[in-house]
Amino acid sequence: MDMIKITMLALFMAFSFGAVSGVAYAEEVATSPSASIGEAIADIEKAIVEIAKSDFNTAQVHLKAARAAADKMTGNEDVVKKANAFVIQGQIKAKKGDIDNSTAELNKALELYKSL
Repeated sequence: MDMIKITMLALFMAFSFGAVSGVAYAEEVATSPSASIGEAIADIEKAIVEIAKSDFNTAQVHLKAARAAADKMTGNEDVVKKANAFVIQGQIKAKKGDIDNSTAELNKALELYKSL
């Protein structure tokens, strides 16, 4: 009886591990460079809205997410580097509470990301 339980448990675990690895593979395929560009653009737009509301902590979260998405981008590396520099400058100015200059820097980054 114990041998049957152990066998059933082993089979159940084998099937569950197989199902999980297929899901992980599907998720990896979904994170393409073009999806990263869309994520970065969306995060920067959300950050601009939060900066306009003077909610700098939430804006910082969105800007960090945009920078993480930018690390996954491929293509014209010079444009990506310039856009990342604008995001970093916008992030620094947002930390200081400079709404106008931060928004201007982030809008420059948006233009560059949208050109990709």
